[in-house]
Amino acid sequence: MAAVASNFSFPAVSFPDAAWTAESAQTARAHPQPSAYRALDLELPNGGWPASVLIELLLAQPDIGELRLLAPTLTRLTQEGKTVILLAPAHISAALSDLGLDKNHLILIEADKPMDRIWAVEQAVKNVHFGALLCWLPEARPDHLRRLQLMAATNDGLTFVFRPLEAQNQSSPAPLRMLCQPAADGRMSVEIIKRRGPVHCKPIVLPLSVPAIIHRPRVARSLSSPAFEMPSYTIAHSALAATAARHRAALPV
Repeated sequence: MAAVASNFSFPAVSFPDAAWTAESAQTARAHPQPSAYRALDLELPNGGWPASVLIELLLAQPDIGELRLLAPTLTRLTQEGKTVILLAPAHISAALSDLGLDKNHLILIEADKPMDRIWAVEQAVKNVHFGALLCWLPEARPDHLRRLQLMAATNDGLTFVFRPLEAQNQSSPAPLRMLCQPAADGRMSVEIIKRRGPVHCKPIVLPLSVPAIIHRPRVARSLSSPAFEMPSYTIAHSALAATAARHRAALPV
């Protein structure tokens, strides 16, 4: 059910049992998570999605299948009892369960203003041990991403940041950056433009095997139905005003 956090604080939120504070997480780094696409895993560092770093997916447009691309990994994580957080998605889907994700380990966080999104994702990375964090940050600046990369290094989960394709020419600290564009027959073209190791030369066209999602406008209550229900939190802008102001003042210009 949807809840409005008037003074939002991650440690105070009732997360599922699989979400622990970062202080209690294992200090050892998690192994890379396979993507379930053999052609992609052959190109990803160490054969899978790397943990403890920013993974930047640059989208030709929102909702081209980014959740379908990640669905095998996210499904496996939720089935293992690990929490998946969706932060400020461009759209949410009433058909998330069709992807195989366990709704008991999904959390949706709503934040409309850019600084609210940055604040929320930083709090998640710093204070919550998660399986995967997916955040849509179209207006993030390079200095925001640098802070997030430093924080991601302290968390052993997967941290995905979705940004527009136009951001490919901007500076980014993310060790893994990928261009994602729609291809024929419901497939996706993925081009790795930055990774640790040799340069990737050509795009990979992946068949997205799970069904396409029926998207609906991004409102928290669209998921609060008997068919599919997961925790949803809306960050109150008034409660964050002072925090956001201090955050902006602390950021380098």
